Amino acid sequence: MKRKASSLSFTLRRLWNKITTYKPSIWVISGVIIALSIFLLGGGIYDIIEKPIPIGMQGGRVITFYPYGINEQLLGESLLVMILYGLGVVGLILTYQSTKFAYRPRQAYIMLLIGISLVTLSYIFVELSLRQKLR
Repeated sequence: MKRKASSLSFTLRRLWNKITTYKPSIWVISGVIIALSIFLLGGGIYDIIEKPIPIGMQGGRVITFYPYGINEQLLGESLLVMILYGLGVVGLILTYQSTKFAYRPRQAYIMLLIGISLVTLSYIFVELSLRQKLR
């Protein structure tokens, strides 16, 4: 019994040392920060607190955007905005990564075009969704 208790304390101490000295990579840290930022900017806190309905009905039609106000939203709307923000971030990362292919200009050019396209499309669709809410 005494041997098992000392073995358990040794194992727990070793586990505690591993946990306290663990250093995640910079990619993991930046990915978590980006995901948290997208969640906050897309209205995740509002979704958790208010628990909005996923899709609404207005005049016999199905709506995915809550019209005539920017202080309320539907769940589908915030998820769409989060996805669009994510596509914008992927576009920015692709644009940055394209600079690493200086000796392969065709691949660098393709990555740059795809990245710029994703950022532009994300911006356009977020602006369109905001204009749809305000009309």
